[in-house]
Amino acid sequence: MLWIVAKRIAVGVLQLAVVVFLIFLLVAASPGDPASRVAGEAATQEQIAEVRSRMGLDDPLVVQFGHWVGNAVTGDLGTSLISSESIASILGRTIAPTLSLLIVSLVITLVVGMIGGSLAALRPGGIVDRLIVAATSIAVAIPGFFLGLVLVSWFAVDLGWFPAVGYVGITESPSEWLHHIILPAIALSTVSVAEVTRQLRGSLTDVLHSEYIVAARARGLPTRKLVTKHALKNAVLPVLTILGVRVSQLIGGTVIVETVFNIQGMGRTLVNAAQSADIDVVLGITVVAALVVLVTNVLIDLVQPLLNPRLRTG
Repeated sequence: MLWIVAKRIAVGVLQLAVVVFLIFLLVAASPGDPASRVAGEAATQEQIAEVRSRMGLDDPLVVQFGHWVGNAVTGDLGTSLISSESIASILGRTIAPTLSLLIVSLVITLVVGMIGGSLAALRPGGIVDRLIVAATSIAVAIPGFFLGLVLVSWFAVDLGWFPAVGYVGITESPSEWLHHIILPAIALSTVSVAEVTRQLRGSLTDVLHSEYIVAARARGLPTRKLVTKHALKNAVLPVLTILGVRVSQLIGGTVIVETVFNIQGMGRTLVNAAQSADIDVVLGITVVAALVVLVTNVLIDLVQPLLNPRLRTG
């Protein structure tokens, strides 16, 4: 088991290095000249060349990447070209709303998806199963921004149950934090809930028809115990794989959801930085997002052998 943990972590570190390098190349190839922006509109070509040399933009990309990694390891991710604020400070201010949104969305995805998938799998073809399949089909087809606007219109504007925009930190008020984050989390997680529900329904249905479950049912084992202690353990493995994919999609979805709900998180900051060609901010946020995705997938890879002992020989 220790060997599996070491191997998964080593692979994750290698993947992170490759992803960071690719992101660096994409940002470096983006249109616009950072030196011109730093020097100012009235700068001469000589002044722009001096700024470019001072910023190290004349060096080969590999050398620039090496300098960036060396600084990043020490916690220096650069400085915003627009506000002159350090990237670390920007991330420290914006990462909490985004992580809160992701965590609550994942909790909703797991809880609702597991319950819905289990209920649908218990009686395939029944009325509950048909309703759940229909609901998930509709959920997959609804765009996130449209659902967010509908939720704001219904539950914030018409009913007044939740605030329409804004974010309150959990350290300031846990109740207000949840009050502000629940609507955006629902908008962000709807598609994930539908996918997890449908995946669990399919895998759990197959497991419930397997020989060992049929034999256990014949021995009189109660359905509740049969599902919770035996069937779910095997049926949840494909769900974990889907969940790993959904994390990256959830991070991408924060761009839209944070804009709709006016949350100053990493997603909205990334959009603003891209519009103003603030490439250091774009690079810092995308690298952190990639790190979150890779760490999540490594954790999922480590959880799977705990659920299925046959994977421990990998």
